[in-house]
Amino acid sequence: MTGNDDPRSGRVPAPWRGARPGLVILLCCGLLAAAGFTQAPADLPRTVAELGDFDYAVRMEASRRIRRLDPAVAVPLLVEAATGHQDSYVQFRAAVLLAGFGGAPAREWFRHALDAPNDRVRAAAYEAAQHDPDPALGPRLLAALDRETSEFVRPALLRALAAHDADPAVREQLVRDIDRGEGLFRATVIEALGERGAGYAVEPLVRIASETGPLRDDALLALGRIGDRRALRVIAVAQDEAAGTLQPIVSAAACLLGIDCPAQASYVRQALEYGRLSGGGDQVLLRAAATAAAALAEAGQAGVLDALIANGIGAVDPARAPLALAVGSVALRDPARVLAALSVREDLEPALLLLRDAFDMLDEDLAEERFFVLLRSTYWDESQDPRTRKAAETAIGMLEY
Repeated sequence: MTGNDDPRSGRVPAPWRGARPGLVILLCCGLLAAAGFTQAPADLPRTVAELGDFDYAVRMEASRRIRRLDPAVAVPLLVEAATGHQDSYVQFRAAVLLAGFGGAPAREWFRHALDAPNDRVRAAAYEAAQHDPDPALGPRLLAALDRETSEFVRPALLRALAAHDADPAVREQLVRDIDRGEGLFRATVIEALGERGAGYAVEPLVRIASETGPLRDDALLALGRIGDRRALRVIAVAQDEAAGTLQPIVSAAACLLGIDCPAQASYVRQALEYGRLSGGGDQVLLRAAATAAAALAEAGQAGVLDALIANGIGAVDPARAPLALAVGSVALRDPARVLAALSVREDLEPALLLLRDAFDMLDEDLAEERFFVLLRSTYWDESQDPRTRKAAETAIGMLEY
């Protein structure tokens, strides 16, 4: 089945979720007890089956209970469910939870799951390979390109390939795929190359960044992330030509390349605020500003992540959605950076509600599970700053982990 065929793939709409203070309080108050949760063996098959329940609250509670099992119990349980449960969605959710436990058994299982018949599970295996690269996987991932054509699976495969670009054959294929296939797949390759700092792809990216088209902004940001000075000329030309919606992207790319970064970042922050104050009237400009701000925040540009969060908290739809998505994308790529930013905020709960909305829209289960792993390890690490541990505790409750 494809990624969107099952209604259980999405969480409940954000407005309904925001109206559940009782559940949030229950989760927060029960956090310590749940962390040491043990479960009678007779209950385990039912709990596993509930991972696929049509009721979101039931699915969420089943996930919480399994996360708090002893790994010696949970890992074999999840391997069995992810491999052969009769419900394909349960297979997928078991794979997600298995990724959170990690370890050698999970790693071995995900290597086998690259050939799983369930497309959700294969996508999860590709994502696991992205974050746990193995040089031996390069040929297998290349071979999968011919059969993985689904818009729900191929992007995960392409990102996994980019993580294995030490292989010359993988590099050659990625460069070819810049110009091959649907726009979604090309954009995924371009973004992945930028995040990898793929200097070997600068020339084709410069070509795309020099042309008017839907992938120009992706190429400009990728060039900025790569940081190769060969991109200076195309960035300068784009800056001279840019007007309106492209300007935040060009400013972010210029900043990433070290061109007058304080002024460029200041412009991006101003564009965010303008978009919020206008109520999202110019959605194209606001989305560009949010995308640009996310790129700068991931690069550690001072003040940009805080500006994203603050503007998102203060926004109402339709302006809120692109700002929330930008915050969420930073959280999934760099959980530690976002947790650090959250831990010093006085408005922690509104910020977490913004992040929860983002996770609803992004629907990236494996990445969200990695975020939980960080929260859990931070909470139990007594060497952490108390405010950071408190932020992690609050986040575990409000994000319904």
